[in-house]
Formats: sequence, C-alpha cells, structure tokens
Amino acid sequence: MVPISKEDIQKYLDVLVNKEVYVHLETTTGAYSAHMNENNMTVVAFIRNAKVSFNQAKITGQGPYRVGLKMDHGWIYAEGLTDWVYNENNQLLMAGHDRDGKLAIALQISETPFAE
Repeated sequence: MVPISKEDIQKYLDVLVNKEVYVHLETTTGAYSAHMNENNMTVVAFIRNAKVSFNQAKITGQGPYRVGLKMDHGWIYAEGLTDWVYNENNQLLMAGHDRDGKLAIALQISETPFAE
C-alpha cells in the first residue's frame, strides 16, 4: 500500500459509480485492546461482500481521508483512510493505519466478491 492520492482514488471511484459492486468495510480498535488495558473499550464493525450500487462517490479531506458512497437510500462512508492500492484482481483497497501502523479502518470495493 502507498499513501492515498485523492486524484487517483477519485478516478477509480468514478469508474464504479452505478455498477453493482462488493464492499468490505471494517473498523477496529483492536480485538485484544481490552487485554492490554481493561479500561479500553473494544469496538469492531465488519461487513464483507455486501452487494451495493452507489450513484455518487467522493473522497474528501487533507489526510487522513474520508470516502463516501451515496446509494439510493443511504450512505456508506469510511473516515480515517491513509493508504491504498489497486490490486491485480481489480479491487480498490483502502485502509487507515494509526501512528503505530496498526489497522484502524478498511474500505475495499470490487466488482467481484472478495475471498471468504
């Protein structure tokens, strides 16, 4: 992964508008953060291979970045994105890493399902 380029991400998002795509969205404070400090609250959200179609997509911010996908009846958005790659499977993979390099958020979009 490399640091996000807003212009490059926007180009990939524009190509996916009005197509049926698969989304992977994940956030985490760390599944084991409570083991390190019992005062930490563990927070995790995970959705994989949700089939959606969005009619608008935009990346905003100065870094970390926010990506919003507008659907007919709502939004999907991810905030805190720092890095990205477009891989050999034609998947747009975006992630947000904290100062220690640990994953905090992931937003991935593909025209084919992600591996289980």
